[in-house]
Amino acid sequence: MRARGRADGVGLFVYAIFYLAFLYVPVLFLPLFSFNNSTFISFPLSGFTTQWYVQMWADDEVQHALANSLKVGAAAALVSTMLGLPAAKALTRYRVPGGTVMLGFVNLPLFIPEIVLGISLLILLNTAAIPLSLITVVIGHVTVCVPFAITVLMSRMEGFDRSLEEASLDLGETGWMTFWRVTFPLVLPGIVSALLLTFMVSFDDFLIAYFLAGTQVTLPIYIWGQLRFPYKLPTVLALGALILLVSCILVIAAEWIRSLGVRGRRPVVGA
Repeated sequence: MRARGRADGVGLFVYAIFYLAFLYVPVLFLPLFSFNNSTFISFPLSGFTTQWYVQMWADDEVQHALANSLKVGAAAALVSTMLGLPAAKALTRYRVPGGTVMLGFVNLPLFIPEIVLGISLLILLNTAAIPLSLITVVIGHVTVCVPFAITVLMSRMEGFDRSLEEASLDLGETGWMTFWRVTFPLVLPGIVSALLLTFMVSFDDFLIAYFLAGTQVTLPIYIWGQLRFPYKLPTVLALGALILLVSCILVIAAEWIRSLGVRGRRPVVGA
């Protein structure tokens, strides 16, 4: 039995290695060629250079697109988390009639192709005579980000002792003050995690922003536009490598923050 268990473990480990390699090895070529001293993507590499990163930071259009993406990402993350927090609390603390159906309906944008969602939102906004701008991009991103926020917050709210809230209510606190003094400090890691995750989802989105941005340009739209010019490809690769690095850092940070206090630790509750 032990030998069979070890064999199964080795097989699972090998499968995991091949699976991760299949997913991530192609992505590693992006930062690799961003340091190539040539405008052509081919092996062998012609040399090592950081000039593409220097050109990228000196480009005013890149800075403008980056500023737009940061504004949209921050707004979408804040609004999505604010909407997701009461929804997650209701679904984890109370028996909401049709709660499972409601949760499935909220998650529906995750399963609709983004091109369909983008066209639908564009038709809706045009029908309502709402001009396209960064605000409409935020509206579209909130539609996609809310399910992520609810999922992260629900996983956090299901992980702490509900008797703490009951004790606060028994001691005479109102529901609102119980939330701020007990619930909020306990779920704060989940809130920060939801903010980081939804910011990353909004920051990296292209299709919805492409349909709803109008004359405004976010960073993914800028990258798409530069692909028409072969001589700008190395700069695009450098920009993509930085986005890849930041995305990985945000995902790791979001998961680490979300897990704070879940195993073996108890967060400090506000007095």
